[in-house]
Amino acid sequence: MLVATLAAVLGASAQAAPAAEYRVKAAFLLNFLHFVEWPPETFANANAPIVICVIGDDPFGDALEQTVEGEAVGQRRIVVRRARTIAEVPPSQLVFISRSEGGRLDDVFAALGSATPVLTVSDIDHFAGRGGIIGFLLDRNRVRFEIDRSAAQRRHLKLSSQLLSLGRIVQ
Repeated sequence: MLVATLAAVLGASAQAAPAAEYRVKAAFLLNFLHFVEWPPETFANANAPIVICVIGDDPFGDALEQTVEGEAVGQRRIVVRRARTIAEVPPSQLVFISRSEGGRLDDVFAALGSATPVLTVSDIDHFAGRGGIIGFLLDRNRVRFEIDRSAAQRRHLKLSSQLLSLGRIVQ
């Protein structure tokens, strides 16, 4: 069922409107959570939420909150946080790095720690391949994504084969 949902999101057209594009990307972020396994010590306890944090200028508006409202992964509810700077980032399982941080990408990765189990996602050009795990791109007005498996391994994250089959693998 989740694979079908992710496949449906893959087929969704973003058109030219940024709001529609980021609603689609918000749906991707939610679905990614179902296809990633974090080390158990990532969470304070069995009921700790999964935290999505957006760093920098927020392109989602309220679309991200609307998308995750009432959603959970297993027993874990999903919460959204925002940080203007890397210093403000709370402990998170998924960090979306806004385009506004493109010039500071190395600093963001350094602050997150190279082996911290955080799923990093962005739509910065060539993100997956520059140290990020999942990079969004537009292909004929459709949101697609690239995955850097080695970046996920360095962060001790297990990506499901289903997720890997839907994204383009980069080195």
